Formats: sequence, structure tokens, C-alpha cells
Amino acid sequence: MEVFLIKALQFILAISLLVLLHEAGHFFFSKLFGVRVEKFYLFFDLGIGKWSGKLFHKKPKNSDTEYGVGWLPLGGYCKISGMIDESFDTEQMKQPEQPWEFRSKPAWQRLLIMTGGVLVNFLLALFIYSMILFTWGEKYVPVQNMTRGMYFNEEARELGFQNGDIMLSHDGVDFGAFTADFYRDLAEAHEVTVLRDGQQVSLALPGNLDLLRMLQSDPRFASPLIPMCIDSVIVDSPAAQAGIAKGDDILSINHHDIANYNEFQQELGRLYDVYQSAETDADRQQALQTEVVFVHDGDTLTRTVVLAAEKKALKMGVYNLSLNNYEAVTVEYGFFESFPAGIKYGWNVLSGYVSDMKYVFTAEGAKSLGGFGTIGNLFPAVWDWHAFWMMTAFLSIILAFMNILPIPALDGGHVLFLIYEMITRRKPSEKFMIWAEYVGFGIVILLMIVANLNDLIRLL
Repeated sequence: MEVFLIKALQFILAISLLVLLHEAGHFFFSKLFGVRVEKFYLFFDLGIGKWSGKLFHKKPKNSDTEYGVGWLPLGGYCKISGMIDESFDTEQMKQPEQPWEFRSKPAWQRLLIMTGGVLVNFLLALFIYSMILFTWGEKYVPVQNMTRGMYFNEEARELGFQNGDIMLSHDGVDFGAFTADFYRDLAEAHEVTVLRDGQQVSLALPGNLDLLRMLQSDPRFASPLIPMCIDSVIVDSPAAQAGIAKGDDILSINHHDIANYNEFQQELGRLYDVYQSAETDADRQQALQTEVVFVHDGDTLTRTVVLAAEKKALKMGVYNLSLNNYEAVTVEYGFFESFPAGIKYGWNVLSGYVSDMKYVFTAEGAKSLGGFGTIGNLFPAVWDWHAFWMMTAFLSIILAFMNILPIPALDGGHVLFLIYEMITRRKPSEKFMIWAEYVGFGIVILLMIVANLNDLIRLL
């Protein structure tokens, strides 16, 4: 419960900050051009019966704007006078046009008002990344420094990779940190150079590997090869009860040889599949009984270990965190140096996210969509300011990109119609704009339902 609350608090804090600043972007340009903002709300105040849906609201004296917090945490909004938006206030549009209304302003001013939120979110992400680099610097382990090489799945081995290959470069460019960019580089590479048995070997790749499948496959296309020597054992775990200790080396499980920690995890995954498919309690209990051969203080021992069944896996209670033993690179930035570095970092994140959007339109991509639960789980289980700000910056970029998509009801839909007006010198009819808003709002709600339904299915 404590972990849930910590993650939920971080999620709410990040989303509230991003939504407030996004709407503040619209608010700023509206005020700059003399457009009246009637309401400025965090979350939606969707009324139910006689209840207004407002958790808090206040209209300062001599102000045209009502500020408040709604109950429905799906974003926020500025209700701008003379504009067809998610409030669907069509009565106002039937009245004569007023000089303080959105519709009375030149197209270029309306364009800036509509892009104000996206602009703020994008600049905010770059600023946060810059301040992260200034405060904490950048620390990572280059792929080339992973001197034990990589562990590859069957698809990768069919392309010519071998377990233990040290990744050097792709299409003549050195690999960077072991992040999602590593897999993107592999997916798009036509040639990869590896170090194998002290010799450089070049491998030809198709250049169009399925990134989503590379990340979702179990085991993954490539992952750091980790030796089996145990780094830590959880107190009172099945392994500890069987006498397995730190420094021991597991040789086999149920007569399946284990050469490294990667194969150990893969074997536990196979046993979990057996456990899940068992039809009776007796069969399930039998699946938990494992014969483990391991080396302890120089002696080879055989023990029966009863694995612990958790929601999505079987656990023995041993871990190897030897990735921490690789030499990391730390780059520190001065205050002024951090800004170009933050801009470069943020742009790279945006480019990767845009590049990955093509997978959303595949069957597997649709299944991988996540809602509030998925986003909340991306935050760490303990409060970590570095991780919090990294995640907040990432969400800010996502919010900016998603809002600029040319979907009616989003900022990008309004921008699309404004560009059409600026080119043709004709405004779309109000009837068309109203129906477009309904359709766009329906698309957004449908996407949210699918994403959150995916969360529910994963939970069940």
C-alpha cells in the first residue's frame, strides 16, 4: 500500500504541474492578445445532477476568470470566450461577435493561443532536463564497457549474434548508453560490429527489425550477459532456507544446465508457465518443487528448493546486480553548459518517441497502450527526486506531442483548422467545428478507454 501511495503521489504531482503549466500557456497568450478567459481549471468539472463537479472554485474581484479544480482527473482546460472547445458551449457562438473573443482575433494570434500549451510543455521539458544535468550530471555505462558481452534470444542468434559478443558500433557509429536508443539503433542498423573472442566481427542486419517485438520478447533481443555467481540472497527466502548464500554459483535447475543469470531467469520463467498451466493444486505444488545444484564454499551440493509463487513470477530469492561493477561514465555540466546538453537530450527523447509512434497502429502496439496505471507505475517505488524529474520531463514531452496531433478537440486539431483558414482565407463553419469537436472528443475518450482497459487486463 505504501508503494502505491508513493507512486500515486508522484503521478498526481507531476500531472498537476504539467496540466497547470500547459493551460497557463493558453492563458498567457489569451491575455496577451486581449482575449477573455472565462474559466481556468485543473481537471474537469463535469457536473452530475445538481452537483457542479467543482471541488474548488473562486472568481477574484474585478476578474473575468473563474479558477478552480474539478473532480475528473483527465487533464484541465481554459474556457476561452468565443471559441468552440471541450465545453461545447454553442450558445455563446450564437451571440454577436465581441472584440474580447477568440473568434474576433487575427488568425496568427489565435494560432499562438492554441500552440501556447504545447510550447510551454516542450520548453518545460528541455528546462527540466537541463536542470537535471546541471544538478546530477549524466551517469551511464557505455555498451562497449559491458565487457562480459550480451545475451541474445533466438531471433538475434539467427542473425549471427553469439552470447558474449561485446557490442561496438552500428553503421560506423559507436553505441552509447544501454537505453531504448540501443534497441532503436539495432532495429535500424544495416551493419553491427561486435568484439568476439578478441576479434572484431561485422554482422549484416536488415535495417528494419521490429522494435516493439525486440523489447517485448522474453528473453529480449539482447540484454547484458550476467554471470550466475549470486550477489545477494533475501532473508528467509526459498534459497536462504535451502542454504544458498552470496557468492554461490547455481549450476542447474531440474537438470537444466544454467550458464549465466540470464538463463537462470529464463528457466524460472519456464517453470512459471508450467505452474500457470497446472490444473490441480497438487500439480501446482509439484511445479514449485525444484532440484537445484549449486557450488557452495567449493562443494557441489544438491538441494530441493520450494519456489515462492507471486502474481506474475516464481521467485527463489537470489539476485545478481553485477551490472553495477561495470565502469560508468560520469559527465558533469556547468550551469550554462547544461542548457545545450538538455536541449539535445530532450530532442533525442522526442525523436525516439515520435519514431516509436508507428508501432501504435499495429495490433501489438495497441495492446501495449497504457493508461493511468501504466504511467503511474513508471515512477519509482521510493521517493527519488532525480527519477521524479526525469519522468516529469518525459511526460511533458509526451503531453506536448500528443496535444499537437491533428485531432479535433486537441490543440493540434484547432491548429490544423487555423492553418487551413490562413491558407484559404476562409473559416470552417461553426457547425463543422462543433461536429469536429464532438468527433475528436470521442476519439480521445475511446483511446483513454482502450489504454485503461489494457491496464485492467494486465492487472487481472
